Amino acid sequence: MDILQKIIAYKKPLLEQKKRQVSIDKLQNSRFYKRSTLSLSEALTQSGSSGIIAEFKRRSPSKPAINLLADVKKVTTGYQQAGAAALSVLTDTYFFGGKNLDIEQIRNFIKIPILRKDFIFDAYQVYEAKSIGADAILLIAEVLSKNEIIKLAKLANELGLEVLLEIHSVSQLDKFNQYINVLGVNNRNLKTFEVSIENSIAIAYQLPENVVTISESGIRFPEDIKRLRTYGFQGFLIGENFMKTAVPEEACKNFIIKTC
Repeated sequence: MDILQKIIAYKKPLLEQKKRQVSIDKLQNSRFYKRSTLSLSEALTQSGSSGIIAEFKRRSPSKPAINLLADVKKVTTGYQQAGAAALSVLTDTYFFGGKNLDIEQIRNFIKIPILRKDFIFDAYQVYEAKSIGADAILLIAEVLSKNEIIKLAKLANELGLEVLLEIHSVSQLDKFNQYINVLGVNNRNLKTFEVSIENSIAIAYQLPENVVTISESGIRFPEDIKRLRTYGFQGFLIGENFMKTAVPEEACKNFIIKTC
């Protein structure tokens, strides 16, 4: 199994346990469930947008300690002030050191869209994303069938959430459907963990024209953004490049200034 399959296998029994503890009815009565959501796709494409989706993550399977002591409120509000178009917040605990509470704690302070980045494979998780205050969810083509993506994305749209579908190769484009709001190309090789924006560039012209496209992972320099824009990408998800620094929000600010 590759790392994504291992993560899903680990999370499935935990999710079943959570379902028994907290019902969907209870999720629907949460304090954020009825709030009006913000559009991720519009935030990335509106005039003057930086296109940057600044990510908050403490660790990853390939980097056990990126920034374990980072304060989620300080960093994410700093990202917002720096000019990020949207936020991505990891809520997986075991592999990424995140939690649902990270989004709940910042929701009232953040006025830009928040992407709940997790490994979603069950309808329950879509309701959960809505309940904690997320505006969009991530669906990963690598671990979901075409029909699973349709069902989950349709439900998300019905709840007012937008959907980022993440692909790793052209072969996964057949999983794109009308409920997808943003299409992301992940530049990480799942077998070697190597990252290169050349993956995005190689398949840029084969992406559908009727959707907002973003490049994810491996974006290290402002020049990368400028180059990716020439290939039609409108959004750029950046996490480790900011989080590995002592002051991620300052790193984000300096980066965005240089991309203007």
